[in-house]
Amino acid sequence: MSTQPHSSASVVSVAGLAPLLTVLIWSGNTVVTKASAGLISPGSISFYRWLLAFVVLLPFVGRAAWRNRALVREHWLKLAILGALGMVIYQSLAYEAAKTTSAVNMGVMLALMPLLSTFFASLLAGERLSASSLAGGAISLIGLIYLTSQGDPTRLINGGFHIGDGLMIIAVLSNALYGVMLKRWAMPIPIWQQLFWQIGFSTLLLIPVFLMGDISPVTTANLPLILYAAIPTSLVAPLCWMIGIQKLGASRTSLLINLLPIVVAALAWALLGEQLHSYHAIGGALALIGVGLGLRKSPTASDQAAPAADEADWEAEEA
Repeated sequence: MSTQPHSSASVVSVAGLAPLLTVLIWSGNTVVTKASAGLISPGSISFYRWLLAFVVLLPFVGRAAWRNRALVREHWLKLAILGALGMVIYQSLAYEAAKTTSAVNMGVMLALMPLLSTFFASLLAGERLSASSLAGGAISLIGLIYLTSQGDPTRLINGGFHIGDGLMIIAVLSNALYGVMLKRWAMPIPIWQQLFWQIGFSTLLLIPVFLMGDISPVTTANLPLILYAAIPTSLVAPLCWMIGIQKLGASRTSLLINLLPIVVAALAWALLGEQLHSYHAIGGALALIGVGLGLRKSPTASDQAAPAADEADWEAEEA
């Protein structure tokens, strides 16, 4: 029917609101992550946030998730790996990185996730990388080098590279891989239950990290940080991100992360008093230009059909 293109466009438009909300929440969480340095240990806030998220989700999802335990037994390894990539490795390293790098730097590095998702999709799905993807990756790398060296690349040779910058890059790699594998490992489990089991497995994986690290008690100073990390960041944001990936695909969804460094920079300046310098603008702009160039591609028939196919998959899953 003639209304189909309009309907597909509406689906894409509405679906874009979910990952956009995720980006706004993640921007706030980047500032929270930086603010947590010195108030609570990385292992403690990681464990507390996911445990609390699991407890909050349990009365709403637990019964249905238990009824589907046969499916979970079949897909438990995939759910555990997804939890490890997106909830354990990514966020634990981000908390550790916050000790030695700024929120602005963290925001710019998170903006590389779309390009990294494209590279992982190419590597794991056998898709050919275009010249624009390779050029975009090179430009983004130059921008990151300029940013992390504070405008003087020789600083990296002379020990100017913060360990936090390296940890943040690894964290972003882990989260980019999470997005690609979530789309590739399409499982016949409702999305709330997928999130529930991912959180459950990540909480179990974090127990030894919590016990072997510096255990920080919950205080009035760090409780608001834990609550923000546990509710909007751990429940609302992952759900909205999974919706975006299911409907739009990993690469298209992650395009919205380009907004993250701008929001993070504004929040870091307003709430944390971080100073913005010319190397932030130059390095960040180069990184974003590279991301935009790397993700450029000509639409194909399969690309145009993707939103409708994703919509059908989503509706079948929720039925």
